[in-house]
Amino acid sequence: MDWEKYGFVNASNYRKNVVRSLSKKPKMPKEIAKENDYYLSHVSNTLKELQEKNIVECLTKEREKGKIYALTEEGKKIFEKIEE
Repeated sequence: MDWEKYGFVNASNYRKNVVRSLSKKPKMPKEIAKENDYYLSHVSNTLKELQEKNIVECLTKEREKGKIYALTEEGKKIFEKIEE
């Protein structure tokens, strides 16, 4: 467990809720925004932060629109720890 990354996610409700949304299945940012009643721009910024820390990954890097994101293995461990 990378405790720095765990703390990074746990310090923000946006990050926690995006990780929670992705724990169920890979999703597009629009789906995450709708599920959490967030602005799409906030979800996109949060995904970018999480991707830089290797907590989420883009499964469709080549697409301009309709990108799909999923948790990495490390992201799954962080989600499990948050839910304890």
